[in-house]
Amino acid sequence: MANGEPVAPSSGAKPQCVKTAHEAPTGLEIGNIYEVRTHAPGAAGALPLTESMLRERPSGDLFGLSQNAGMGWNPAELGREQYLILSTQGGLRAPDGRPIALGYHTGHWEIGLLVQAAAEEFRRLKTIPFAGFCSDPCDGRTQGTTGMFDSLPYRNDAAMVFRRLARSLPQRAGVLGIATCDKGLPAMLMAVAGLRDLPGVVVPGGVTLPPTRGEDAGAVQTLGVRFSRGLISLEEAADLGCRACATPGGGCQFLGTAATAQVVGEALGLSLPHSALAPSGQPVWLDLARRSAQALHALARGGIATRDIVTPASLRNAMVVHAAFGGSTNLLLHIPAIAHAVGVARPKVEDWIDVNQRVPRLVSVLPNGPVHHPTVRVFLAGGVPEVMLHLRRLGLLDTTVRTVTGRTLGENLDEWETSERRTRFRALLTALDGVDPEEVILPPEKAKARGLTSTLIFPRGNLAPEGSVVKATSIDSSVVGPDGVYRKEGPARVSFPSTPRWPRSKPARSKRATSWCSRASGRSAREWKKRIKSPAH
Repeated sequence: MANGEPVAPSSGAKPQCVKTAHEAPTGLEIGNIYEVRTHAPGAAGALPLTESMLRERPSGDLFGLSQNAGMGWNPAELGREQYLILSTQGGLRAPDGRPIALGYHTGHWEIGLLVQAAAEEFRRLKTIPFAGFCSDPCDGRTQGTTGMFDSLPYRNDAAMVFRRLARSLPQRAGVLGIATCDKGLPAMLMAVAGLRDLPGVVVPGGVTLPPTRGEDAGAVQTLGVRFSRGLISLEEAADLGCRACATPGGGCQFLGTAATAQVVGEALGLSLPHSALAPSGQPVWLDLARRSAQALHALARGGIATRDIVTPASLRNAMVVHAAFGGSTNLLLHIPAIAHAVGVARPKVEDWIDVNQRVPRLVSVLPNGPVHHPTVRVFLAGGVPEVMLHLRRLGLLDTTVRTVTGRTLGENLDEWETSERRTRFRALLTALDGVDPEEVILPPEKAKARGLTSTLIFPRGNLAPEGSVVKATSIDSSVVGPDGVYRKEGPARVSFPSTPRWPRSKPARSKRATSWCSRASGRSAREWKKRIKSPAH
């Protein structure tokens, strides 16, 4: 390590990932296994019961008070209002951040800190916080495996679990949802929206930082392909892969499904202004959890429920902001699911076409470009409210909708436009990275001059009479002819699974089939024939 920077391994050296934190396991003293107690005195004090409670309240309410005292909460405070914090927390961290048991991804690794910050704020407000968890998988980790088939079903399963957890705390006055990534955050948005008669606030889990030198978490997913084609060395692959997630928490640094879901949650009005894409683990990120707890408490006091916030107008706003950001196509699955959860009409393909034809793309970010700024720069440039200022001037937003601040979107934007927060964060972007905020979130005139076009197009025709979607910004313009038609000439590649699936009796056992398989897998045709003849196949 030189000047605090990990050093790339020299040529021929065994690739290693240099860590900056201690890797020694945290000690948990087990003690003498034969020191056993068979009874204990219980909590000191008495439950705050009344005669009417004993005569009229459900037995579950009374049993819950006993459980609360048993877990160590002061019995004298058990009559206070209850708030539920739901999250996708995963893994087990020591207090100093060292891993005891890893999570599936950085997106849920630090979320426990947000839960703690929110819970401490609820306690300061003289209420009782509860916490429940349903962790989430990582789409990146399951790439190329059968785990990919569990990703989208998980979203629906988790949304149901979150709603069941909320119903299982009958006295909750409101629900605070904390989530970050591709399926966990859409599940949380569906769950909170589905608790229609309860106040709800969603805290996005933020983003991880890009490495000072290296590649983002999207680019490193191509390491295997680039190495196999001789574009990088083994040492380069090991070095790049090691540092791609430069900080331990938050979603990936590009505007994929995770970051887009954070943007959409804020655009719906379910998250506080300027909360999407905050850098995980930093003070501004923790502050969002505390202020979200305050907002939920105020919503409950004011009798404002989720159904007052997630409306057809706010869903349309979310679609408009999605188009302006150039967001992930996966939100075309998640936004209708959120609408269904709250009980409003789901957008049709005609709605998506109309929005994407009318709304200019204003954000220059990974992976759309034209400049591949990481998502943390979008946050510093002003994030969702900054984009909304431009959209408001164009008359594309309904600013009368209510948000979790208790105020309308228009009132939020008025406050943002003249806020110290806006001025100072935009100045920080220039000071820290030398980037003009208007080069990340472009005014409409500048975006048009730079050639920013709609991210999504929706072709319809005989192959897709009900509509289809294409992410236009992912198409290399060099493969599109002057007439706007994509043409591809050349050999097609066919790949086979590493283990053949065909029955013995089928022609796939021919020499030609085994020859194809040997080229795809590196095995000889003779090896394949042995495998096919073995009892296991």
